[in-house]
Amino acid sequence: MAMPDVGKKAPAFTLPDQDGKPVSLADFKGKPVVLYFYPKDDTPGCTQEACDFRDASAALRKAGAVVLGVSPDDSTRHGKFAAKFKLPFPLLADTEHAVALAYGAWAEKSMYGRKYMGIVRSTFLIGKDGLVAEVWPKVKVKGHVEEVRKALANL
Repeated sequence: MAMPDVGKKAPAFTLPDQDGKPVSLADFKGKPVVLYFYPKDDTPGCTQEACDFRDASAALRKAGAVVLGVSPDDSTRHGKFAAKFKLPFPLLADTEHAVALAYGAWAEKSMYGRKYMGIVRSTFLIGKDGLVAEVWPKVKVKGHVEEVRKALANL
């Protein structure tokens, strides 16, 4: 599935967080949401990205935003990852890839000539109105959180 375009309604979802508690996009109606998809807990790029969001979380919160990380890992793995790096935001377990599919973040990838399905590291800024305000389709971790912060300031 293609990624939702800017100005389109963000696909609704409910997923368990690292404590197994259900989290829905609808829970944050009236707040901007930074929804970021990443391949795997506790791997170098994903750890860097999570820690960058952690380090910027005060600024993001001040802007009224909620950060939600999503990967195919289960709640138990998310719990360990969040505890290890003191992540102050929910990590959602998309074990069936349904939400990643809805956002176009589950796609064919290729490594060393081998093709496989996986998460495309991508971020969506969802406005207070529930519409997609900004899309980063192929995130490069370095400097990404700063880009998100700037886009949030321009909302």
